[in-house]
Amino acid sequence: MAEAHAKHHDYHLVNPSPWPIVGAVGAFTLAIGAIMFFISKKAGTPHLWYVLPGISIVIFTMFGWWRDVIKEAQEGYETPVVQMHLRYGMILFIASEVMFFVAWFWAYFDAALYPDDAITYARTAVLGGQWPPVPSADTDVAGLGWFAHTFNPWGLPFVNTLILLTSGTTVTWAHHSLLEGNRRGLVLGLLCTVILGILFTVCQAYEYMHAGFGFANHIYGSTFFMATGFHGFHVIVGTIFLTVCLIRAMRGAFTPKLHFGFEAAAWYWHFVDVVWLFLFTCIYVWGAGSGYPAG
Repeated sequence: MAEAHAKHHDYHLVNPSPWPIVGAVGAFTLAIGAIMFFISKKAGTPHLWYVLPGISIVIFTMFGWWRDVIKEAQEGYETPVVQMHLRYGMILFIASEVMFFVAWFWAYFDAALYPDDAITYARTAVLGGQWPPVPSADTDVAGLGWFAHTFNPWGLPFVNTLILLTSGTTVTWAHHSLLEGNRRGLVLGLLCTVILGILFTVCQAYEYMHAGFGFANHIYGSTFFMATGFHGFHVIVGTIFLTVCLIRAMRGAFTPKLHFGFEAAAWYWHFVDVVWLFLFTCIYVWGAGSGYPAG
């Protein structure tokens, strides 16, 4: 009788889990809360607490679900076949993220390459028929947002590029240290990567505070902040991802043959690096023109 229930395959058939339905409820609650928040904001009385229940349920789901996944790995359920399928899943997730950023690049280049589109007269008036746009004080279009100048790409944006590229080398150092059984190198590499990720976020926040344009009502600010802002969000997510890996590494969780959690975080971080190179090249350098401040 026992042999009838014995496992004769390399796959892991997971036990019934509450997390998919709990996560769905959390996502739905968060969506409704966000809608109510924006309605209240438009009415002039924004209530941020509308989104708190949904966020709380989503965060609770994340902790619980990932805790169970880690527990399954520790119990030996992550066979080579399971690990291979987890890698396929991560590859597909990163591919979906690539297409997500394609949308923001598309929006940026649509405005940048066609600033004097005859069909879209409003765009011609707002941008002055050129890219980067004519400063808003010169176009003097009523009701539109403020635009003064672009960033100097060889100032803080270039420094941020060096920071993020360096973080890519440190996470690779950590990965190779893990494969060689060098736990000290793993921990130091992850620690350096997390610090560099935080430093990148701080520098970008400082950059945003000194931008020569706003987010609302101007197509340059909207396309710029949507592309770079979502990348900044991904940096924050990746930093949290790597911080969890750092804590687990300090507790001895990873081995040279069983470390998919860290590998997924490293892949995600390299994806963030590559996207930033495209952002820096296309938006900061190619799209900057020459009207930015000398500093």
